[in-house]
Amino acid sequence: MRTFGPERRIVAVPRIHDGLIGEDVEHPAADVAEQLFEVPLLPGLSDAAGKYRRLLDVNTSTVERVALYARISQDQSGKAVGVTDQLEHARTFAAARGYQIVAEHSDNDISAFRGKQRPAYQKVLQLAREHKIDRVIVYHLTRMTRNRRERAEFIDAFHSCKVNVSEAQGGDYDLSTAAGRTWVDIQGALATWESEIKSERITASAARRARAGRPSGDLGYGWTKNGTGATATWTEHPHEAEVVREIVDRLLGGDTLRGITDSLNGRGEPAPKSARWGKTSVKKLALRESNIAERVHHRGQPDEERFPGCWPAIVDKAKHEKVVALLAAPTRRTNGTARPGARRHLLSWGLGECGVCGGTLRAVTRHGKYGRPLDLYVCDDRGCVGRSEPSVDALVRDLVIGRLSMPDALDWLLGDDEEARRWSERVDELKRRLDEAADAFAEGAITGEQLRRITARLQPDLDDAESHRADSVVSLDLDAIRPLAGPAARERWDEMTVAQRRAVIEALGIRVLIDRTRPGPGFDPDSVRIKWGSR
Repeated sequence: MRTFGPERRIVAVPRIHDGLIGEDVEHPAADVAEQLFEVPLLPGLSDAAGKYRRLLDVNTSTVERVALYARISQDQSGKAVGVTDQLEHARTFAAARGYQIVAEHSDNDISAFRGKQRPAYQKVLQLAREHKIDRVIVYHLTRMTRNRRERAEFIDAFHSCKVNVSEAQGGDYDLSTAAGRTWVDIQGALATWESEIKSERITASAARRARAGRPSGDLGYGWTKNGTGATATWTEHPHEAEVVREIVDRLLGGDTLRGITDSLNGRGEPAPKSARWGKTSVKKLALRESNIAERVHHRGQPDEERFPGCWPAIVDKAKHEKVVALLAAPTRRTNGTARPGARRHLLSWGLGECGVCGGTLRAVTRHGKYGRPLDLYVCDDRGCVGRSEPSVDALVRDLVIGRLSMPDALDWLLGDDEEARRWSERVDELKRRLDEAADAFAEGAITGEQLRRITARLQPDLDDAESHRADSVVSLDLDAIRPLAGPAARERWDEMTVAQRRAVIEALGIRVLIDRTRPGPGFDPDSVRIKWGSR
């Protein structure tokens, strides 16, 4: 804001009548209107000395105080060129009329139609309410407001404050008259109509692009864009797509977001939009629906729709559903304290339980009789039990490897994955039938009542199918653990990280409980119970 000079002053100069001597009298503008002055007569003149004569004729010279306001809806350059030009036109207009510029205000890159807060506009309104301006100059009336609610507020406020509006590229609006207020309202209504028509066109265009499977912008990391505009196509980027698949496979294989992030940065893999990879960017890449060539329209809104994309998928749909289930699991913590892959111990934080009280196990290091360190699993709640960590881990390893070495291990592992696939196909079928019913209603082939009956019939089935699919999804990539099934199971297990081993145990539904044991040295395997989950 720039403020120019003091408040307006008006000099009232009484006319000098015969035999009178007058003085210039300076008054504030607010005290001048309709004010009458009396000047004492000189001794010896007509009318008795010491009396006063009323001066009815007062000359006034006024200068209107104005505020300049500018606004631009979009400023992609960030240089505020639009508002600068508007203010320059307003200054020229004010100078031509001899107005006194009290202040300049501008809102840059703010759309009045969207109802966003406009701090500069509020300052102009405050100047009007404080009677510090007589007029506001804008480039065009649409710069003031295009929103119905704000337009009504603007008209009422400026009318009550006796402040008028002028357009640097248009006319004057006297808001003290009904005609002036009406014309401002009409101009604003036309501007609102124009904006709403434009918004409808943009919305319809976006819906058409979504139905055609075209992305709302660029697909980004993983694809190469060929051409521009409506004819643009996308092909798989040979290296970036492999990185995306690697991220998904490693997550499903039990690796952590932190571990993957550090690995990508450690080998100097170029990040999508910054110098380095971050856990957030890795997670977003893994969860994108675009990975499976799915276009989401109005995401998270009641009218959300999904359409097949016009670009090639770079991740298998079944894997995508698994990684979404994995990263969205309620048991997954975001503070790093209970995330499976963030631990250095196989059975701590949820995988192992106290067989006495049901509490979780915690890994601790204590010193034995001769100061030798002992790594133990202990009950974290009450300290009910304590057992040698290496011995328990070895027992769990031998049991897992023994089961995975059996001839039927692979079929056993695939059980829930096939069930998830069946429920996924059921979900797709029910969604397709609902979409067909909606299309039939839009084409007039069925009535609204028929559509409601169809929806009421199919929606519960869809909800049930989605629930079963979520329950049966295996949050572990079977491709990653398939090598465990067979004679090489022990070798593969030894090559895995602790995080990957934990993921295998979770996927198998194994629970390890440690009971109290007899006093004395040595490890008693009977004090460790292992419960296998149903698959």
